[in-house]
Amino acid sequence: MPPSSSFDHRAATADDLSEIVTFAQNAEELFFCYPKADWPLSVGQLAATMAERRDSTVALLNGRVAGFANFYQWQYGDYCALGNLMIAPWARGQGVAHYLVTAMEQLAREHYHAKRMQVSCFNANSAGLLLYPKLGYSPSGIVERRDRQHQRVALIQFDKAL
Repeated sequence: MPPSSSFDHRAATADDLSEIVTFAQNAEELFFCYPKADWPLSVGQLAATMAERRDSTVALLNGRVAGFANFYQWQYGDYCALGNLMIAPWARGQGVAHYLVTAMEQLAREHYHAKRMQVSCFNANSAGLLLYPKLGYSPSGIVERRDRQHQRVALIQFDKAL
C-alpha cells in the first residue's frame, strides 16, 4: 500500500449503498462475495441482506468508501463468520481487504467476544484464496456448492483464532 494511504472504517449507512453495489464488476465477482444475489447487485438486494446481517462496515481509503463487509453468522462468546467482503475496483491491491478483515476481527472480539473468525472462499476466487492465509487463516473444510450455472464448485472454509 502507498505510504500516504490513510485507512479508517465505520458502520455502513444507507447513503453508502449506491457506491457499494458498483464494487462487483461482473456476475462472477458478485457470486464470490454474495452468492445469493442476482446480477447486477441492486441497492434493494444489499439493503435486504444488511438487515439480516450484523456489523455492516465500510473501509475508507483516504476518506473514500473502498470496501464493505459484515457478519452473516455470529455466536456470542464463540465465533463470527465474515461475509459480503467487497473491495472497490479502484482500491484493489492497496491493502483495503487486509485492513477491513482486521477491523472486522476487532469488531468480532468487541461486540461478540468471539474467540475465532470464520471465512469462506470459492475455489475460483484466487484473490481471496491468497489473502486469507496471509492474514493467519487456516483451511478448515471444503464444502460442495453450485454456482449460478448449477456447476459444482468448492467453497473452502478458513478459520482463525482471535
